[in-house]
Amino acid sequence: MRRSIDDRPLSLADLPSGADDVAELSWAVAVCDDYDDATPHVVLTLEPLGRPGEGLAAHLSPDHARRLVRALSDALREIGEPLTLTPTTKEHQ
Repeated sequence: MRRSIDDRPLSLADLPSGADDVAELSWAVAVCDDYDDATPHVVLTLEPLGRPGEGLAAHLSPDHARRLVRALSDALREIGEPLTLTPTTKEHQ
């Protein structure tokens, strides 16, 4: 089983100006259990915008996915932003 959860392209308009290392990327989050032991993992994919299949996919265990969520939450708090979760639907993009 593989099921897409959410995805979002990041164009230059979404990125901060003045940074030398910014890139137009697309991110996607999915769940997958297509492994020998059928254990479900969270799949985080980052790829160059408009170049599907040329990116990297991290297959995260539940513990690693939670650690990433905590890190993102901490980063938002560090810049003074609340962690406000909204439903993940295509209409919220």
